Amino acid sequence: MSSDILVVDNVTKRFGGLTANADISFSMKEGEIIGLIGPNGAGKSTLFNCISCFYNADGGRIVFKGQEITRKDPESICRMGIGRTFQIVRTFKDMNVLENIMIGAFLRNPKRKDAQARSEEVANVFRFTDKLYLKATSLTISEQKRLEVARVFATGPKVMLLDEMMAGLNIHEIKESVELVLRLREMGITLVLVEHVMEGIMPIANRIVVLDYGEKIAEGTPDEVVNNEKVIEAYFGKKYAKRRENKTRIQ
Repeated sequence: MSSDILVVDNVTKRFGGLTANADISFSMKEGEIIGLIGPNGAGKSTLFNCISCFYNADGGRIVFKGQEITRKDPESICRMGIGRTFQIVRTFKDMNVLENIMIGAFLRNPKRKDAQARSEEVANVFRFTDKLYLKATSLTISEQKRLEVARVFATGPKVMLLDEMMAGLNIHEIKESVELVLRLREMGITLVLVEHVMEGIMPIANRIVVLDYGEKIAEGTPDEVVNNEKVIEAYFGKKYAKRRENKTRIQ
C-alpha cells in the first residue's frame, strides 16, 4: 500500500466570525479519487483554496508528499505538484486553445518552443488537436471546462483538485468528463473532486468526504455515504431523514 500523498489534518479557516472549515481531516493515497460533496455553502471550495494555498488555513496543517505546505503560496504549491481548477471557468478569453494550455506548460518549460511542444502533446490527450487555434470563447462550456483541466495538467501535477467540472453539463458531457477523470488516474494523477453531480462522482470515487456547515459529517465509500443518515439530513432535511428512518424500521 502506498503512503499518503496528501494529508489534511484538522484544517480550520475563518472569515471574521464565520468558520468556513472547522477541523477538517482526511488523507489520500496515490492514485485515489476522492469526492468532496455537500450542500451549497458547506465549505468545499474554501477547503480547496486552503489546500492550494489561495487561502492560508488558520488552524491545522496540510501535508503533501511528506512536506507541510499549510502556509505556502499558490505558485510554490503548483511547482510542488498540486494543480486546481475553479468553480467558475477561468479561461484566457483573448487567447486561443493552444495559448491557454501553454500558460500552464510554461511552469516547467520556460522556453516557448518547449512549452508549445508540451502543449501540443496535452492538446492531443484532451482532444483539442483540431481546435488549437480557436479562441477559448468559441468553445462550449463543456470544452472550456476541459480546457481548464488541460491547462492544469500541463503544469505537471501529481494531485489535481477539480472544482465542479461536471456542473451544468448534459448527460453525454458528464459521461465524457467521467472518462477524462479515469484517464487522468490511469496517467498517475491523484484527484480530489468537488461535485454536486452525484451520477458523475459516485461511480468513480474510491471514497467520499461530506461537508456540511463547514464540518466533516461523513467519510466512506459511495455506498456507505449515500446511506448515512447525517448525509441524508444535510441534503434533504430532518423531516425526510426521519421519515426514511421510520420507514426502514417498519420494513
